Amino acid sequence: MLAVCKRYISDSDTAQEVLQESFIKVFDKIGIFDFKGSLEGWVRRIVANTAIDSIRKSKRNPFQTDSDTVFKQETTEDMILQEEWELTELKAEAAMEAIEQLSPAYRTVFNLYVIEDYSHKEIAEMLGINEGTSKSNLAKAKMNLQKLLKKKYSSHF
Repeated sequence: MLAVCKRYISDSDTAQEVLQESFIKVFDKIGIFDFKGSLEGWVRRIVANTAIDSIRKSKRNPFQTDSDTVFKQETTEDMILQEEWELTELKAEAAMEAIEQLSPAYRTVFNLYVIEDYSHKEIAEMLGINEGTSKSNLAKAKMNLQKLLKKKYSSHF
């Protein structure tokens, strides 16, 4: 579960604090777990939500800036470039290092959408942003990851 925390929070000490807070919540709420779904999935959701709450507390609202309020449609060329770029072909360690370098807003939306499989609507509700901002943050996160990874592996491209 520490890996889940580190997807959202790059500082190791803060991630450990969030993990500890998450497990306190898990133990407090274990009585309401109905054992119909996966315990790991339930715990993972609590950990992710606790990490998001921590980000919210540490910054006023890192998920919305003036430039993120309007979602701009990507060009066909951008969409083709993104489709060609496959994150799964890269080593997991390098990908995680790049994800940790994203801003908290981009990293959070990326993790929720790509790794945790939330919809943009669900992300918007969780983070108190609009769907367009969630989509914009995801697109910018992907572009930033692509730049970071291309820079790191420029000899491979």
